[in-house]
This record gives sequence, C-alpha cells and structure tokens, in this order.
Amino acid sequence: MVRKAYTKDDIRNIIKDENVQFLRLQFTDVFGAIKNVGVPVSQLEKVLDNNLMFDGSSIEGFVRIQESDMYLYPDLSTFMIFPWSTDENGGKVARLIADVYTSARQPFAGDPRGNLKRVLSEMTEAGFKNFNLGTEPEFFLFKLDENGNPTTELNDKGGYFDLAPLDMGNDVRRKIVLQLEAMGFEIEAEHHEVAPGQHEVDFKYADALDAADNIQTFKLVVKTIARQYGYYATFLPKPKSGINGNGMHTNMSLFDETGNAFFDETGDLQLSKTAYNFLGGILDHATAYTALTNPTVNSYKRLTPGFEAPVYVAWSGSNRSPMVRVPASRGNSTRLELRSVDPTANPYLAFAAILEAGLDGIRRELEPTHAVDRNIYLMDESERRAAGITDLPDTLLSAVNDLAEDPTILGALGHHIAEAFISAKRLEYQSYRQEVSAWELDTYFEQY
Repeated sequence: MVRKAYTKDDIRNIIKDENVQFLRLQFTDVFGAIKNVGVPVSQLEKVLDNNLMFDGSSIEGFVRIQESDMYLYPDLSTFMIFPWSTDENGGKVARLIADVYTSARQPFAGDPRGNLKRVLSEMTEAGFKNFNLGTEPEFFLFKLDENGNPTTELNDKGGYFDLAPLDMGNDVRRKIVLQLEAMGFEIEAEHHEVAPGQHEVDFKYADALDAADNIQTFKLVVKTIARQYGYYATFLPKPKSGINGNGMHTNMSLFDETGNAFFDETGDLQLSKTAYNFLGGILDHATAYTALTNPTVNSYKRLTPGFEAPVYVAWSGSNRSPMVRVPASRGNSTRLELRSVDPTANPYLAFAAILEAGLDGIRRELEPTHAVDRNIYLMDESERRAAGITDLPDTLLSAVNDLAEDPTILGALGHHIAEAFISAKRLEYQSYRQEVSAWELDTYFEQY
C-alpha cells in the first residue's frame, strides 16, 4: 500500500470529515501477535502528542511489572479507516500503527517494529537505500459451527487455481481484495491454492517496514472478512495432515542510489556480486534465522519432504525444491525468493534477521554454494552431501538452539528480544513434549 505523509492537521481533518468516532493504536508483541489500545476520538490530541500510555508488563516479552509504564508513538503515515467499521450512526473506526517507547521517552528495545528500524538504519549506513520485500502469505478457511467456533472442516475441496463450484472461497477472497484496495493496498492477484480450503492473495512489494506493517494488516483483514462469511481463517503452517501447508514465500532485493543492487547485466545469471554475497549470507545463517521465520512447533510439520515446502539449505536459478530460488525477472525486478518462511513469523523480526544475514554476507563477501538444478527430493543423502546441501532444522528446539549460537542473528534481534524469544520458545517446546498426541495413541496404545 502507498504510505502517505500525513500531518497532525491532515488526520484531524480526515477524522472530522469522515465522522471517525474511535481510534485503535496497534503494535506487535515479540511473538507476532497484534495488540491494540482503543480510545474515543475525544482523546485524539493525547494520541497525536505521543502521550497515550499502556501497561507494558501485561504484554508477553516486554517488561517486568516494576517497569510497566510505556508510551505509544503513532506513525502518522499508517493512519487508515477500517472500511467495515461504520456503526448504525455512521461513526467509523480508524487505526494507527505505533512504536513503543519507555517511560523515559526512549525507543523500547523489545519493540519488534522499532528493532527492524534499527537494522534498516544499519543497511543505510552500509550504502543501501531500500530493502524491498514481496510476500505471498497463504491461509486456510475452516467452517464455523452454529456457535461461531472454528471446526476442523475445510471450506471446500478445491485445488490450485480452481474455479467455483470446487472453489468455495472466491467470494471471500474477492471481498478481501476489495477491502484491502479500499485501505490503499495494491493487489496483484488472488486464487485458490494447492490444498483443499487453501487460499492466497498477493499484494505488491514494499520496503521492509511497510511490508511488515502490511502483513499484520492483511492478517487482520483476512480474519475479519472470513468471519463475515461464516469461516475461520488460519495462517497456521500445517492445520491438516497429508496436504500442503501454509507458506509465506518472501521475495527480496536491495536497492541503492543507482537502482536494484542485485542486478548486473554482465553477471552470471545477470546477478551482481552484491546479490551473490547476500545469498551467501542467507544460506550461511539459514539454520539460525529459521527459528524466526518458522517460530512454532507446527511450523516443522510443514517443513517435511513431499509437500513442496523446502527442507534443505540450497539455492537454484530455476527449480523450486531448494530453499532459495531466483525468479526469472531481471532489471529492477531482480530478486531472491526465500521459500521456507511461514505466516506465523513475526514479520518485523523475520525481516530484520533475513536482512542482517544478507548484510553479513556482503560484509564478509560470502560466496554461495553451487546452484542445485536437480529435484532435491529425489536425491539421496550421499548425493545431497556431495552437492554441499545441508538440512534445515527439523524441530523448533533445534532451530532455537541454532539461533542461540549465531551472534549475527542474535545481533539482529538485540539482547532484550533475543532473550525473551529464546526463553519462551524453549518453554513452548517443553510444553509440546509433555503432551501425548493422537498419533502416538493410534500407533502404540494397543501394540504395547
């Protein structure tokens, strides 16, 4: 979506002209959950003067109770009116995305959005202008029961690019697109995905901060519209066994003052040295940032062979079985596509980690391993080893342990976020280990 340079007076005028009666200030916690503080429009001046406070100790991963007072500093360029929000009296609801500040009026080190800004400033110091990202988040639609609770029944039996009647989600996707366009998004396509009940809406690339904001807004819109049609939308990577899971392929490119720094008409595959070094960093730090791009126990049910999700650290200029591929477009559209990311990722943390990995590759002039142009899923272990192909972590615990040993990716998070994230995810995995699954009972109960 196009970010607008609103002033305080602009927002005052829009609120008056559009009869906005309520404001929601949104921010994101360490684990990617969207949080918000709602206020009536009578509190507008307090919001615009950065004087709205909240209890940070109640937000997971933020601060202790004795440090609880925090401020929300709204980013005026993120102001928008929710198209579905008009009440019976014509009153509307608007939102602003906010950065989190401490009681001492300093940027809070545990704010994922503020942390991404910090890493982007390092990118600028390295001589680059923009880190552009185009994401492809997928989601499933499940039916709701008579009480409005989600069931485990998918909304249809359609497949890739199917039409109605096999595709029962086309009305939902169309409404999502229309609402997103009303909010300023530029939508490129929408379609049914490979698995039954699986859907995708693609929106235009943006710089990293906007891209992260857009993903959080997109999730909110998808879930809101789905409920209006009697469905529950989930971005869970693998809500059903035996079918493809939800990914969020992430296309990325660095721009400098001359244009796309990944493009070199004379280079191998028309990729620049910068692109290859960035790719080298992406591959070198892959096992560490996987904890951030795939941050749930369920993420690793998707990262298994046979369902199109990558499970090996490799790259290719064409085929889709490696973790990274290079789409065919060149010029300003030259980019790398990271295919392992899933939509449970906190986009602010994931993008910070991916960018830092690439910048480290540029700093160290890392060369990527040789491209793999075979279907990796058909290669045996000795063939993969001979080709220099390694494995992605296969559990959340393994990924978190790799993260804890990588100073570069830890640096992309900062001490506060890294400590909170690693501690919480280790506890999450321990909780998972203590549960007995239906599969274990079905497989072992009567046998032993």
